[in-house]
Amino acid sequence: MKQQGVDLRPKVVTLGTAGGPRWWPGQNAGERSGIATAVVVGDATYLVDAGHGVGRQLNLAGLPINSLRTIFITHLHSDHVVDLGSLAVFGIFALAADQHQIKIIGPGDRGELPPVGRHAAVAPAPVFPESPTPGTRAMFGHLMAAHATDLNDRILDALRPNPLDYFIPEDIPILAGAGYHPNSNPTPAGMSPFEIYRDELVTVTATLVEHPPVAPAFAFRVDTEHGSVTISGDTAPCDNLVRLATGTDLLLHEAIDFDWVHRTYAKGGQAARASIEHHTKSHTSPAEAIEVANAAGAKELALHHLVPGTAPRSVWDSAEAQFNGRFHVPDDLAELPFGTVSARGTAEGPPKGVVSAR
Repeated sequence: MKQQGVDLRPKVVTLGTAGGPRWWPGQNAGERSGIATAVVVGDATYLVDAGHGVGRQLNLAGLPINSLRTIFITHLHSDHVVDLGSLAVFGIFALAADQHQIKIIGPGDRGELPPVGRHAAVAPAPVFPESPTPGTRAMFGHLMAAHATDLNDRILDALRPNPLDYFIPEDIPILAGAGYHPNSNPTPAGMSPFEIYRDELVTVTATLVEHPPVAPAFAFRVDTEHGSVTISGDTAPCDNLVRLATGTDLLLHEAIDFDWVHRTYAKGGQAARASIEHHTKSHTSPAEAIEVANAAGAKELALHHLVPGTAPRSVWDSAEAQFNGRFHVPDDLAELPFGTVSARGTAEGPPKGVVSAR
């Protein structure tokens, strides 16, 4: 049932815009939190990824935990999930008396380990070989188990709610017949987007994107009555993403400075060579992100998951002229209305927190 008397014009709030499992040092340090994006429709918040600082950023954005309907996880790299546990552990202090359940929807168990990188002289030993590739559901259970001492103190002594009663993790099933395999075919060509969530306000579809060795890795599209936003997750340029984002009002796409990658790892050994190879086959430059957005016919493009998180704006603005629509490099806590309401950014100046837009 739709919310009555509530403004349902959608917007994105870029809670955190830095990528990578780091606290980025140097000039501009601390200005960008870990990757996390809120899609807001009326009083409902849909969170995509839970990078470091996400709870603080939700608080600063005025988006209470009890407004969350669903948390979507693009993939299980630590920079996308490192504060998922804190959302639940701290969140029990912010739940409403009549609190609805909050789904956590993300990748399932990988099924097998990735192959050892070709630069390894000796094959490294995996951690936790008895359960080396847990998916979203199992990972969340492990996170809550790690905090059992604290949670049982709160539940038994202070009569706080059990987070497992309110935060409900689910693994995204891969469609049968898609041809998916975590190592030999993690991004099946020609894959059609598929629905993973629906309520009275949004429909969310997903596709597999190219982020080796991660599998599965997803991009998500959120369609509302007034427009759509597509969030790339971490990916190299990918036809599946173009298909998912076709005609979208706003595309949020990751971006990396490959010059920084080569400078940073130029003089290292095996690990440095492996890092260069990983970044170049698994991520997207600003110019490539613009090519993807143009191919999809996206009306607006915002670059986020910025690596490094302290790079000067000139790195991200460098390819702006090649984009056919409105281009953004949002700060943390920027507000980007999309769809039939995005014209507010033109009529009233740039959207809140967006330094560069046209």
